[in-house]
Amino acid sequence: MAGRNFLFVPGPTNVPDRILRAMSVAAEDHRSPDFPRLTQACLEGLKTVFKTTVGHPILFPSSGTGCWEAALTNCLSPGEKVLIARFGQFSHLWADMCRRLGFEVEILETPWGEGAPIDRYLSALEADRQHTIKAVLVCQNETATGVASDVAAVRRAMDSIQHPALLFVDAVSALASIDFRMDEWAVDVCISGSQKGLMLPAGLGVVCVSQKALETAKRTTSRRCYFDFGDMVAANASGYFPYTPSLQMMYALRESLGMLAEEGLENVFRRHRYLAGGARAAVMQGWKLKLCAADSKWYSDTVTAVLVPPGVDAAAVITRAYTRYNLSLGAGLSKVAGKLFRIGHLGDLNELMLLGALAGSEMAMLDIGMNIEPGSGVAAAQSYWRNS
Repeated sequence: MAGRNFLFVPGPTNVPDRILRAMSVAAEDHRSPDFPRLTQACLEGLKTVFKTTVGHPILFPSSGTGCWEAALTNCLSPGEKVLIARFGQFSHLWADMCRRLGFEVEILETPWGEGAPIDRYLSALEADRQHTIKAVLVCQNETATGVASDVAAVRRAMDSIQHPALLFVDAVSALASIDFRMDEWAVDVCISGSQKGLMLPAGLGVVCVSQKALETAKRTTSRRCYFDFGDMVAANASGYFPYTPSLQMMYALRESLGMLAEEGLENVFRRHRYLAGGARAAVMQGWKLKLCAADSKWYSDTVTAVLVPPGVDAAAVITRAYTRYNLSLGAGLSKVAGKLFRIGHLGDLNELMLLGALAGSEMAMLDIGMNIEPGSGVAAAQSYWRNS
């Protein structure tokens, strides 16, 4: 098919040409005297993105899922208890990993379409008088439902009763797109990945760890080797890694961090809010459809999950968009499979790029017989952006 594929899943995202060029380097010795400069540039640049001065960024050759495992196995001993709200596929998968690794899991079942239930987190922590809960887990942005949660409010709940548990945050589809504040929110482990707001190919697990978490890791007894925080921090101190790093990905990361710095992180967040506002206008004002996010306080600025009417299979929209218009949209997962499609709008994009995704989605919906007004979504988004 002529032209480029329009990639509008919520990850992997478009990789800018500038980053592709930065990756196009010859192999080199990762033990050379020059290599630490690259390591230090990446780790120092990540501190700005995590908004930390005291946290330790760590890079694993993995996906974000590897960083989930690293957080759990470094900071918990076998059988210890974690608290997590399940309100989408990715919070579900993280909870499932906890169980499979042998930890006790207290799950706050939450309707898919809502965010982290702060009051229920607080109630569960208040009831934990013996402080058996060792870690509180929360997804900042639940990619499956287009829902963002208030991490700062989770921290306030913990602090209000002086609960000593560690705070783990999945910011895979939030980091470098939605505001995240490692130090201010006293996050102990933040988990992310390369293929979303950082605008890189998949394959680099990105994590930031507090001093409290590092000290805890010295005492825990879960087995780990590849994902050992201590090994990584010790090797990184001199600019090296305990095993072979992903060299080309590190060059890409350095370029990505440079691009984010040039735009300005707060401007990046504003751009994502602005683009998301246009996408939501297309859905609700133009197409007269509903979002999976049940309330505006939970709207995500990186992914819009569009509910289709009863009797319509959202998978048909996705298939038509891909096969006829070369547009890749995200599918509904698990409980919401067939009920929605997802438009990712994070990373390297602007209004005209997103208008292409909205136009393609609109044509695909019309093609399968959905009752929407032709041009309505595109017009609503245009109006939003021209007047914002």
